[in-house]
Amino acid sequence: MPKLTVGPWIAAQKLPRKNLGRDRLAFLERTALRADAQQVAGLPLIGMGGSCGKPAFALPYLLTWTDENTRRLEDVAAEYGCYVEYGLYPHLKQHDGDLEVAAVQDWTTLAMVYLRPGYERAEELLGSLAAALRPD
Repeated sequence: MPKLTVGPWIAAQKLPRKNLGRDRLAFLERTALRADAQQVAGLPLIGMGGSCGKPAFALPYLLTWTDENTRRLEDVAAEYGCYVEYGLYPHLKQHDGDLEVAAVQDWTTLAMVYLRPGYERAEELLGSLAAALRPD
């Protein structure tokens, strides 16, 4: 499976040069791209992490963490050469180098997955997480 196909779409919205940081019109030009709704693995892209810039995808269900679904999360992580770091919410990090490739957030009204756009198996991982975390 490929890296996230929305990578170029995301990159086009980031600040290309520091000197454009105060250019309101350049900002408006970049954000106009957001009108073109994006999907990956059938899940809508709903935004990007504030400081990290990782794209966020809405899961089509609410998520409440349980022993069972955290075990399934750990199984998915292992399948992708990762472990789960449980902080405020779970992060999948590669065993080799501790690179964060995904995070799963649960809110009372929304569940979402953040993915590293350059991760080689990002789209496949997104589909695996959506399937594994789906409530019974």
